Amino acid sequence: MAAKTGARVLAACGATFGAAAAWKNEASAATVDYPPKGLSKGVRELPKWIQAGCGDKEYFCPEKGALFPANFAPDEMPDLSKHSNFMAEVLREQPELYAKYKDTYTKNGVGLAKCIKTGVDNPGHPMIKTCGIVAGDEESYTVFADLFEPIVSARHGGYARDAVHPTDMELSHVLDTKIDPSGKYVLTSRVRTGRSVRGIRLPPSIGFDERRELERVCVKGLLNLKGVLKGDYYPLNGSMSYRPKLGGMSHKEEEFLRSAGNLFQEPDSTLLLASGMGRHWPDARGIYHNTAKNFFVWVGEEDHLRIVSMQKGDDIKDVFSRFAIACNEVQKVLTSEGYDFMHNGHLGFILTCPSNLGTGLRAGQMLQIPLISARKDFKNICKKMGLQARGAAGVDSASVGGKWDISNADRLGKSEVELVNIMINGNAKIVRWEQLMEQGRSAEVEKEIAAM
Repeated sequence: MAAKTGARVLAACGATFGAAAAWKNEASAATVDYPPKGLSKGVRELPKWIQAGCGDKEYFCPEKGALFPANFAPDEMPDLSKHSNFMAEVLREQPELYAKYKDTYTKNGVGLAKCIKTGVDNPGHPMIKTCGIVAGDEESYTVFADLFEPIVSARHGGYARDAVHPTDMELSHVLDTKIDPSGKYVLTSRVRTGRSVRGIRLPPSIGFDERRELERVCVKGLLNLKGVLKGDYYPLNGSMSYRPKLGGMSHKEEEFLRSAGNLFQEPDSTLLLASGMGRHWPDARGIYHNTAKNFFVWVGEEDHLRIVSMQKGDDIKDVFSRFAIACNEVQKVLTSEGYDFMHNGHLGFILTCPSNLGTGLRAGQMLQIPLISARKDFKNICKKMGLQARGAAGVDSASVGGKWDISNADRLGKSEVELVNIMINGNAKIVRWEQLMEQGRSAEVEKEIAAM
């Protein structure tokens, strides 16, 4: 049952997270120049519209049109007539859902306003449709199910409300297909996913002390990793939450990791700020990486954990192996601490954005394929194979020199192994087509594509 407004919500929040409040660095918490009472030094150097979302308060910024309250839903539904996101579409079609949920809260105090604020504050672009909604805790997906389920279905190709999501992390089930025997076309391989820790609110709603508890328990699990996964944890520059490294890593260390695409930065979009992702920045956030720097875990970004395994070349099976072992080992430590990953049979692994539900997995490779990718229908060809083609700089970026990041398109309804195998089969075919075109055999490629 969902709790209603008032003392019941406050009592629930206090009971749930009181234990986390016992663990904190009192010195940093007491200063007015650091969250939760103030802004960190690094944040104070950022534009005012970013600063507005990096303290303790919810994001409110007239300059960016971010005016919708996060803590309560007004009696009247906001005007969503010009919005382009899945949340707005559902509420336009079923406005009664707003009235149904506007005074409803989860047991952890997460309300409708918190979930939809980012979609209300950001009308979006007609050609780039976001979900327009985030979950503030695990229960959000069930308490507000009549709103979330149509969004999940629209985002994940008609995923049914009674569907069961499969999970399979068994390495022996991954194909042995050699994607690029020549070693010429596949530059790098990567597998990444997110994980959320049950019992702790998700980043849009997480509290200051609660966030520190998340860092504590996750870092404990990561430092337990052995062998090729053994490494260390590095808090973001300026973070005062991790006692062994107060102040975090240096600017130089941050920029080195960032320049290689291995580290996140402060939220610099109103989508993230309105979602609440920037609050208390940079406290209790950081990165773990192994000695070889081919395994990374982001702590405290858009999801509790973002796990990335990568390396040069086409050996996706080796990449997946590190990924699967790490997920398993971190989970063992979490359970020993009384926690676990958020997961259920319908939605799979629970993450902040509905777009990442299920596996949350993206298995991809950076390919150098200037000939086949020059086709105007290249992205559609990839789509037919269950793949998504992105420019080297990410979603909606342009390709430079024929470099494309090609990964599985689905997240929900198929297992981890299924998605990796879809990527393997598809990329192996793309590499073979590129080779044929180099040999002047474009007619054969055309025939195969026409038969798809």
